[in-house]
Amino acid sequence: MAVNAERREHPISMRLPEADIAMIDRAAGLRNRSRTDFVREAAVRAAEDVLMENRLIRMSAEGFAEFLTVLSVPAAPVPEMVDIAKRPAPWEPGYVAKA
Repeated sequence: MAVNAERREHPISMRLPEADIAMIDRAAGLRNRSRTDFVREAAVRAAEDVLMENRLIRMSAEGFAEFLTVLSVPAAPVPEMVDIAKRPAPWEPGYVAKA
């Protein structure tokens, strides 16, 4: 007697305009992925982002007070970031490309 194994994957079907399919196929090709793998990965990543945005974080009153203390300390400048921020942008006069 044959035993049916429980299916662990579920199909999803969508109707998309040809232009969307072409863009997805082009992007998937650049990543050397199949359309299915590319769309699955993008959908899962988007779902994770939404779930993380809405996640409830619980902490004790003491932990929250410490969190607020850390947030209230002025940020220390990062010299490399300050240097980058002072450089002219490529479209601005005085820009010199670094090799």
